[in-house]
Amino acid sequence: MDPTPETLGRILLVDDEPAILRTFRYCLEDQGYSVATAASAAQAEALLQRQVFDLCFLDLRLGEDNGLDLLAQMRLQAPWMRVVIVTAHSAVDTAVDAMQAGAADYLVKPCSPEQLRLAAAKQLEVRQLTARLEALEGAQASQAEQLESHSPAMTAVLETARQVAATDANILILGESGSGKGELARAIHGWSKRARKACVTINCPSLNAELMESELFGHNRGAFTGASESTQGRISQADGGTLFLDEIGDFPLPLQAKLLRFIQDKEYERVGDPVTRRADVRILAATNRDLAGMVAQGAFREDLLYRLNVIVLNLPPLRERAEDIQGLAERFLARFVKDYGRPARGFSPASAELLRQYPWPGNVRELRNVIERASIICNQELVEPGHLGLGEQAGAAVPRVGEALSLEALEKAHIASVMASAPTLDQAAKILGIDASTLYRKRKQYNL
Repeated sequence: MDPTPETLGRILLVDDEPAILRTFRYCLEDQGYSVATAASAAQAEALLQRQVFDLCFLDLRLGEDNGLDLLAQMRLQAPWMRVVIVTAHSAVDTAVDAMQAGAADYLVKPCSPEQLRLAAAKQLEVRQLTARLEALEGAQASQAEQLESHSPAMTAVLETARQVAATDANILILGESGSGKGELARAIHGWSKRARKACVTINCPSLNAELMESELFGHNRGAFTGASESTQGRISQADGGTLFLDEIGDFPLPLQAKLLRFIQDKEYERVGDPVTRRADVRILAATNRDLAGMVAQGAFREDLLYRLNVIVLNLPPLRERAEDIQGLAERFLARFVKDYGRPARGFSPASAELLRQYPWPGNVRELRNVIERASIICNQELVEPGHLGLGEQAGAAVPRVGEALSLEALEKAHIASVMASAPTLDQAAKILGIDASTLYRKRKQYNL
């Protein structure tokens, strides 16, 4: 399959000479790049606010605009973007100043088409390598914290994950909210032969069917109201790599047939575009829901489930891997005190016991949040129980339906548990089946 212009690279040209813009654009588009042009600083800044670019060719002489000032603004708006200065012979000294201010290279006008193409290829290669390195470093830091385990159950899951990572089999990761399904998915991608390509995530509960179709498959300009630019979609971004469908149980039912078709045939169409495209993408999916039960209720396609669960990995909740709690807490603490410059270096015996006894309904995500808060408010070397903010819940079991509890106590415990495991308050409100304003009032009522 031929790569799309977006996958080759997105380039911004900034020059106040229309002939230069036209020549450069034709030259780069002939190579297959996606190109946008701006004739002034204002136009360039407006484009940077709406689109993401990998590379910019910037002329420092922009009429009344100062190219160096625009360069400084670019470094703030798009610090990842590579900038190549295009200048005349008489302004080479200024180009050197621009490189000291953050530009990656410079070209002297007039330059040949071959010089332009070579400069673009060189800078885009560096950009892609930098992006991959940043993604790998971020994923490895998170995985190192959350996927080290002394639990036999967790170790068995990790061993199986490493074995199947080398294949292209679709994998379904099951587990409670906050148990580390996303971290495991990214680790599987990192262990696979696709690790040099992107691992692209879609958070299924966050989008309705219309937005999900555009996000997943992309759309053409004018396909619907507000579609002012064409987008490639997450499948195209993941070409050659991995697509992670987080909380697949919330994937819109009307779109499941299109997802099934892509998984089976590797073919899809963008919204508003009849052209059939292909992409080589491995599918990883995760959920905390009972997909088999949803199939029985008609809320999830059975044939899609069969395609997703070629390999099933069941992540144990944190309460079932108590051996890992202390080690996870210590690694989180070391990371956060370094990030925030705080004095804490460990846990007192009482706080360590509290961590072991607490049932962690929000799993690893809740533990991470608790330790982050403790690292910020602790002004001494050892974290004490009061810094953890677990309250009386730490020594008690999670309230259960049918126990001798008031409805108020049960509601408070349930809301606290959902808030601890949900990534955002909006998502917590959605899980609870209430609007955000109602959740706000409940939080004030129960002092959560």
